[in-house]
Amino acid sequence: MAFLTLSAFLIPNTTEVTSSTSSFLNVLFFFSLYLVAIGQSGHKPCVQAFGADQFDEKDSQEKSDRSSFFNWWYLSLSAGICLAILVVVYIQEEFSWAFGFGIPCVFMVISLVLFVSGRRIYRYSKRRHEEEINPFTRIGRVFFVALKNQRLSSSDLCKVELEANTSPEKQSFLNKALLIPNDSSQGENASKSSDVEDATALIRLIPVWFTTLAYAIPYAQYMTFFTKQGVTMDRTILPGVKIPPASLQVFIGISIVLFVPIYDRVFVPIARLITKEPCGITTLKRIGTGIVLSTITMVIAALVEFKRLETAKEHGLIDQPEATLPMSIWWLIPQYLLLGLADVYTLVGMQEFFYSQVPTELRSIGLALYLSALGVGSLLSSLLISLIDLATGGDAGNSWFNSNLNRAHLDYFYWLLAIVSAVGFFTFLFISKSYIYRRVDRV
Repeated sequence: MAFLTLSAFLIPNTTEVTSSTSSFLNVLFFFSLYLVAIGQSGHKPCVQAFGADQFDEKDSQEKSDRSSFFNWWYLSLSAGICLAILVVVYIQEEFSWAFGFGIPCVFMVISLVLFVSGRRIYRYSKRRHEEEINPFTRIGRVFFVALKNQRLSSSDLCKVELEANTSPEKQSFLNKALLIPNDSSQGENASKSSDVEDATALIRLIPVWFTTLAYAIPYAQYMTFFTKQGVTMDRTILPGVKIPPASLQVFIGISIVLFVPIYDRVFVPIARLITKEPCGITTLKRIGTGIVLSTITMVIAALVEFKRLETAKEHGLIDQPEATLPMSIWWLIPQYLLLGLADVYTLVGMQEFFYSQVPTELRSIGLALYLSALGVGSLLSSLLISLIDLATGGDAGNSWFNSNLNRAHLDYFYWLLAIVSAVGFFTFLFISKSYIYRRVDRV
């Protein structure tokens, strides 16, 4: 952030921009962005995992508190994003980009000081002697042993996944399937049952991770097409005052900030009385609820876009893409609010699920899995858009993504995403019914 601030500060003070100066500023700018990306990849999953580690999952009360931690963590994150959209972006536009970048830089320094100052009071996980082996080595050894013995056919593997973490009798099957025979060389040791359990836990996460892509693909749209729709609509909120279309993203944060306390303090206690679950509902049910809300969001987005296209036709503005349609931008607010509500269920649920369902030493990797689903979903969304644009002829044809948005068909695309979400939900429902939670995370 400091380099990013410096690069923005140097640009307006360069009166004669030579080729070498321009190249230097470009290198500094992009180097700064890559540093931010690298820093986020280390910071985001690890600091959240470390925060959740402050709660003892074997204690029912602390496990319940840990679930609340994920809720309030996401609320704080969303509140920060709201402040950035409302305050920092305004400062960048009205005063200086350098000043705008400098503000979060200062807050990062303050955060670092606060984080380090608490190092004496944090709870640190202590490894038992037998667990001091690198977790990747432990789990990799299980798969290596299984492959070497050639004892796991595809049907055996399915049986391993279904019968792990159950009764001791059924668990013995799993151990037998992965242990090295007695006549193996002395250097080779049988996989420990805990290692086997960790390995099968990772295997069971794979289908769940794939089904969450059904949420991640539509999630990528709010920063792109939702904003493009807003550009064409009447953005006047007061006489002479227009709201930037990208600023509507703040309603996602507002929805999260408003609903998290309701979910944590009202919904969870009521659900806990009914389900007897410490967290109200299981993490998989929470994720599934969010996918349903995402599907509804895409349906509403499709209906609003259809209304926008009809408005353009009624007023003869189809071939005037720069014209402002007589339709208020507030029509977009419901889909933003619903998206925030879906985030409270699915994204927070994914964070807690992937944190709790991986081996203890790999919890930051578990949270990275949640983040990777969003990244892969964004890439798949881009690929889907490219394929549809190619199939519908691009700007020369009747592309769904025509540069003239009044001749495009984003409503078709939103309907397609609604179908993708619905199919993803039913697939998720099928997989989650047979999912067995890790024993360490059960009370």
